[in-house]
Amino acid sequence: MTTEATPGPSSTWRKVALQIDQLSKTFPGTRALNDVSLEVESGTIHCLLGGNGSGKSSLIKILAGVYQGDPGGTITVDEVSERSDRTTPEWARAAGLHFVHQDLAVFDGLTVAENLAIGRGFPVRRFLWSIRWRTLNRRARAVLDRFQVHVDPKRLLGELRPADHTMVAIARALQDQSLAGDQGILILDEPTVALPSAEVDILFGALRQYARAGQTILLVTHRLEEVIRIADRVTVLRDGSVTATLDAGQFDHAKLVELIVGRALDSEASAGVAVEGEDLLLEVSDLSVGPLHGVTFGLRRGEVLGVAGLLGSGRTTLLTTLFGLRPMDHGTTKLDGTRVVFANVDRAMDAGLAFVPENRSDSAFLEMDVRENLSAADLPKYWHRFVLHQRKEAEDARRSIAEFSIKAISEYQPFATLSGGNQQKAVVARWLRRKPRLLLLDEPTQGVDIEARGEIYRLVRNAVAGGTSVIVVTSDFEELARVADRVLILAHGRITAELLPPHIEASRITELVLSASAAEKAGPGAQEMENSHQ
Repeated sequence: MTTEATPGPSSTWRKVALQIDQLSKTFPGTRALNDVSLEVESGTIHCLLGGNGSGKSSLIKILAGVYQGDPGGTITVDEVSERSDRTTPEWARAAGLHFVHQDLAVFDGLTVAENLAIGRGFPVRRFLWSIRWRTLNRRARAVLDRFQVHVDPKRLLGELRPADHTMVAIARALQDQSLAGDQGILILDEPTVALPSAEVDILFGALRQYARAGQTILLVTHRLEEVIRIADRVTVLRDGSVTATLDAGQFDHAKLVELIVGRALDSEASAGVAVEGEDLLLEVSDLSVGPLHGVTFGLRRGEVLGVAGLLGSGRTTLLTTLFGLRPMDHGTTKLDGTRVVFANVDRAMDAGLAFVPENRSDSAFLEMDVRENLSAADLPKYWHRFVLHQRKEAEDARRSIAEFSIKAISEYQPFATLSGGNQQKAVVARWLRRKPRLLLLDEPTQGVDIEARGEIYRLVRNAVAGGTSVIVVTSDFEELARVADRVLILAHGRITAELLPPHIEASRITELVLSASAAEKAGPGAQEMENSHQ
């Protein structure tokens, strides 16, 4: 199957490595993809763009066989077609689709050779069942040489640069390809999120080499400046449909933002400033730590302040620093007009702060029951003369289950058996029981259904009505526009803009985030990026 390339960096006819025709995906109550069609040419780097909720993730999951599309679509890989409602992980693997996700699933405590073997298997001695280490390292060396990854296979992965981690993950995904002929399709999902600029350069240099050697690459990213640097072709999704497919030379930053958002870039700047002369609970001045540089803002009592930015912008670092999980390098924080320094989480909690982290595994105790999870932030309340008053703990748990609409058989139900949405409601309830002055929420509705989302924000709004102030970070800009009274845009560790009513719209947030992400990084150390798993 061939197609004529639109005028661009490559010139002529190229074989189509991946063709998607009329792909749709319907979830209950929403249509995630609507008759999506696109072609990815062999030996090119094809970028897939779109705002949150545009359908990128659904498309990738259908290609991986995690989801199945609606009947009627087809996916063709190297001229072999499959119905989009019949994709499976086994089909994806057999078709030559190789995925490297944002979470690389590599292990710092293992050697490079051992990380490569996880995707292929360890060579063992027959009968003795012991690993043949020389064979393992020799095989790894051949894979690394093939993909021009210049590291020692015997070194621990944790000793290497971040870009090397990504390169090892790519080599692991591609290692079983034939050295000749078809090389399959490499699909990368946000591979640069945790990489500093110098590491991005190393990765992109390698990807260009792979493409010149014939490797087909589909790159999913939000970072428009990187798209302009590396893409041979770009496809933009909006609201589940393809808005455009363009070759390099046919787009610039403003054009991409217009296609993603649906309107021309608004030239009016909206500078982020501190709130002054008002009833402030929190004042942050010139905060610098990790990726954050000179962050200054205020938070009113009873206000929900949204923070929007791409992964790596410093969003999580801001929340963890305020909660005492990491010390600031520079700056001041005032609570009720008094300067505070939280050396640890206990002091932050004593001051009335609460924090719900992004990963539920960091806050939920799955091996315990609902009662124990609800009381985890209040244990001293139930201890008296070295005795835990379990009856009082159970009474409070039953009251919380009813008050916060947690669907549980009883307070003694194992926490692991609750649905994801009810687990998250219980985690939020744990903190709201303390009636915090400041509630910090990092992706509070990630991985929960729409009903649970609504209930979680109902609980948050009830707390706000009682005087709690909230800072919420979420990648869902539609959600942020609904819940926030004010929104700050964070890019490269700096506040670049502020949105006030009636201008808090998902499209405007997307526009400002994408525009700011392409701005020149300024200030010492500003090239550092936040690790998205902090």
